Amino acid sequence: MSEEAKKNTYSADSIQALEGIEHVRKRPSMYIGDVGVRGLHHLVYEVVDNSIDEAMGGHCDNIKVTINEDNSITVEDNGRGIPVDHHKKEGVSALQVVMTKIGAGGKFDKDSYKVSGGLHGVGVSVVNALSTHLQATVYREGVIWQQEYERGKALYPVKSIGETDLRGTVVTFRPDTDIFTQSIEYSYDTLSGRMRELAYLNKGVRISITDKREKDDNGEFIHEEFYSEEGLKEFIKFLDGNREPLIQSVISMEGEKNDIPVEVAMVYNTSYTENLHSYVNNINTHEGGTHLSGFRRGLTTTLKKYADASGMLDKIKFEVQGDDFREGLTAIVSVKVAEPQFEGQTKTKLGNREVSAAVSQAVSEMLTDYLEEHPDDAKVIVQKVILAAQARHAATKAREMVQRKTVMSIGGLPGKLSDCSEQDPTKCEVFLVEGDSAGGTAKQGRDRNFQAILPLRGKILNVEKAMQHKVFENEEIKNIYTALGVTIGTEEDSKALNLDKLRYHKVVIMCDADVDGSHIETLILTFFFRYMRELIEGGHVYIATPPLYLVKKGTKKRYAWNNKERDEIAESFNGSVSIQRYKGLGEMNAEQLWDTTMNPEFRTLRQVTIDNATESDRIFSMLMGDEVPPRREFIEKNAVYANIDV
Repeated sequence: MSEEAKKNTYSADSIQALEGIEHVRKRPSMYIGDVGVRGLHHLVYEVVDNSIDEAMGGHCDNIKVTINEDNSITVEDNGRGIPVDHHKKEGVSALQVVMTKIGAGGKFDKDSYKVSGGLHGVGVSVVNALSTHLQATVYREGVIWQQEYERGKALYPVKSIGETDLRGTVVTFRPDTDIFTQSIEYSYDTLSGRMRELAYLNKGVRISITDKREKDDNGEFIHEEFYSEEGLKEFIKFLDGNREPLIQSVISMEGEKNDIPVEVAMVYNTSYTENLHSYVNNINTHEGGTHLSGFRRGLTTTLKKYADASGMLDKIKFEVQGDDFREGLTAIVSVKVAEPQFEGQTKTKLGNREVSAAVSQAVSEMLTDYLEEHPDDAKVIVQKVILAAQARHAATKAREMVQRKTVMSIGGLPGKLSDCSEQDPTKCEVFLVEGDSAGGTAKQGRDRNFQAILPLRGKILNVEKAMQHKVFENEEIKNIYTALGVTIGTEEDSKALNLDKLRYHKVVIMCDADVDGSHIETLILTFFFRYMRELIEGGHVYIATPPLYLVKKGTKKRYAWNNKERDEIAESFNGSVSIQRYKGLGEMNAEQLWDTTMNPEFRTLRQVTIDNATESDRIFSMLMGDEVPPRREFIEKNAVYANIDV
């Protein structure tokens, strides 16, 4: 067989088994991050990643994901089908090796896949190990093959169950409730958001998702289909749909630099925020890395060269910096790397040095061509840069005021902060409380040993529509920075947060359970997402959940957090009951607030996480930006309350 023929042969010999699967069930978090909601959804992504790898290799263009009635998941593709022939080393079918041996997969064979996403071959066997039942059906070379498993172990050898004209793989699995003890309830919105993202990142691949647990107004199962012909160019339009464009065109490029496939799309808008999203082999690298630093360098160098040559910077008395070129910029950088090296706390920071130069060169060429061909747009962009530089100059002074206040001793803390006595930040928590009245109640009800209270006066500034220096000048925001003890700014990023001196490892947002409270909650979350994202990514931000009702009958009393609970409690009490609706935290006394919302033994805190950075960016810009129609549509769809799961 020729070398070329060997490369195009996908068979049992392409499957390499690295090691056993024994302790996956004992230590699942080592493989999927956690056994909560995020880990549960990660199982789906791992199976879908196998289908995406087939698509990236040019063997598949249709992927279907189904959430079944029992919360099991089916993923179907029209790829080549997992090989089923005999695996020489393992002595069983290659399908069984892929499904039961950790680290087994065609991804380790360079002739099968040039690049791949996911956990590099770990994925589907881990999904199998963490499922009570998994069924794999393969349509390959005219035959239908099947094998079933329980908790990672095959129930019978791979068998033929019929003939077919189709090709591809179908995997159905049900997560194990012994592992995922919180819930195996899948979120349609979370999964559809990731499928949309994958469709944009892999143009020409049709990806659909169906939810068989719910029907629409026409009696049909909830269903969406995603397909993109233009890839990142369309992705940018979708992400920036709620912002006012500064230029009408999307600046984009796609090609190979130094044998590294690079795709970039960017656009400028009138906002004051910078939104950079980066991907490596379809994995969202939210910690950045060499591809993002390459993008920044290429952008800054090329734009500065153009601006200098235009003479528009001659009248500015201070230096224009990298940040200024990125204000109001939304950009997506996607690279495909054969052997990615990941760094950072969550292993989502790209470390491959060769990628930086490739992306920088690609961006430089793309921008140079665009600026020459669109002189009017070029002028508008440079004017935006000049305004950003002037605003940054003002923001630097405002930020220095915050810094000076922050680094002072305890005497420099905000006057309204009621601090705790514990000195170990890992044991301390601070409640950001809406209003002085509720703040006073919380102050009386707290455990002063480890709980601090910072009352916020009214609604804080909407940072989505504010210039940076206005943010740092805002009194309530200055108080938050100062109380937390964090510092701001690095050479590379003026808004980067340093958490080394974070005074509380739990920051709890506590607002009224009404529309105004939800608005304040969203304003604070918008501020954290835009200016303190490291705080969210570090797992430090929580939302308190005060009850809505107190149901009483005689000496018996119970709290309810929603209407259903209220009705169930009232029914269990038999007969007439007294129901008190809490309109705000101030209506509770200190003891009630402690019992329901602040006592670690009984309270429920919702941790704020960022599962999908691009979707979070879009939601915040839509909710807090200037465009009214999409916000109205979102609120109508999510009435009565629009609870954002960031």
